[in-house]
Amino acid sequence: MDFVLKEQNGFSYIDEGEGEVLLLLHGLMGALSNWDETVNYFKPNYRVIIPMLPIYDLPLLTTGVKSVSKFVHKFVKYKKLKDFTIIGNSLGGHVGLIYVLAHPGFAKAMVLTGSSGLYENAFGGTFPRRESYDFVREKVEFTFYDPKTATKELVDDVFKTINDRHRVVRILAMARSAIRHNMKDDLHKIHIPVGLIWGKNDKVTPPEVAVEFHEMLPKSDLVWIDHCGHAPMMEQPAEFNEALKEFLNKQKI
Repeated sequence: MDFVLKEQNGFSYIDEGEGEVLLLLHGLMGALSNWDETVNYFKPNYRVIIPMLPIYDLPLLTTGVKSVSKFVHKFVKYKKLKDFTIIGNSLGGHVGLIYVLAHPGFAKAMVLTGSSGLYENAFGGTFPRRESYDFVREKVEFTFYDPKTATKELVDDVFKTINDRHRVVRILAMARSAIRHNMKDDLHKIHIPVGLIWGKNDKVTPPEVAVEFHEMLPKSDLVWIDHCGHAPMMEQPAEFNEALKEFLNKQKI
């Protein structure tokens, strides 16, 4: 990641470019660097902002998707953001859904890619064999269509994270919170345009999840990316960026 990480008022974030705001939200074990290609592509024409979500920093009793959504709103108010497009991958999409329901009038559109909120086939409720590097590598590879996308650096980061007791208990608390806060009964209340950009080979939030989102959201477009798993912006960045650009252009018409 070649972008400057800014630290202000208790927030850590990337803020690149000028213009209409794209607010990017990373996943449960994601990093700001997951969005590198997206930032590079859009920063000439947009202001791209990625806050570091406090997944490991909340008190254990309040660790959950709603608390992260409240954090996002504090960040939005601090940065005085308005009429932005919120873009979330995996847990970040789930947080985005909760956010737009709780705070209507701030985001003008939303994009979900591999979003949780309906169903997610992730690590599960525990981390069996988390001490095994090979086991962790297999789980990270499961995230992608092409196992080679799971670089050693990426596997090392996940291995380190899930073998840190402080972090792992919060990851599990966050994962359980995501399961509890199923969005099925609330999606019909979201009336802003929603772009669904989905990996056709996603095994974490499979294609039927995208179809269900598409059927339940009042104003949604669904775009498939072939040969792609749970993180399209990492695995097929060119196709993801094109699909996102097309969605954003539609909002200007």
